Amino acid sequence: MTVDWQRYAEQMAQLARDLLAQDSVQATLDRIAASAVKLIEGCDAAGILAVSGGRAVTLAVTGDLVAESDRLQGELREGPCFDAARRMDGQRLFRIADMTRPQPAWPAFSEAARGLGIGSMTGVLLYTDEEDFGALNLYSRRPGAFGEDIEGAGWLLASHAAVALSAARTVDRLENALETRHAVGEAIGILMERHGLGREQAFEALRRLSRQHDIELHQVAGRVRGGPAGPR
Repeated sequence: MTVDWQRYAEQMAQLARDLLAQDSVQATLDRIAASAVKLIEGCDAAGILAVSGGRAVTLAVTGDLVAESDRLQGELREGPCFDAARRMDGQRLFRIADMTRPQPAWPAFSEAARGLGIGSMTGVLLYTDEEDFGALNLYSRRPGAFGEDIEGAGWLLASHAAVALSAARTVDRLENALETRHAVGEAIGILMERHGLGREQAFEALRRLSRQHDIELHQVAGRVRGGPAGPR
């Protein structure tokens, strides 16, 4: 691929605005994968893969090819995306020019990849200073689709994507915190009315139930709001 860097920079600016306009973390993930196919020359499909507890977790895909590749890498516990998401070699980007040839590092997966019709692959980590989000993986059915320019283009795309993901997660946490605060406030009001408790007493009752049953405070609040029985 040969990149028109001025045009690409303009596209990245538009992408940044587009990603920040998404209304959820999942919508942001899906838009990142779709944008990779749209913006990266030669990219036929894209996905985002994370590894949690040694298990491959697919966060976003643009088609069955990516979903099957992720499934195989998780099942075989090998593959470039699987290793990249785990930061196995400390690299932030991988590029495999020809997946139709055997890959000694991933013998089982490379054989399966040929059966899927994967010609070449590139992956780049999605991360900020505070968070890792996995790897954005690009697929082409043609060998040699991703040239040296993919390193700069992929890094720019991943950098914008990671910042947007971090912002989306922050908003998501704030919204959850507000929902939790609202739920706890309602539960406190119910306990005060139902059992003649003061505000501090009602809050302590919720905390006691949370500790006793080893569940989150908002879950206790939900039970109080939804069930007929309060604390004893």
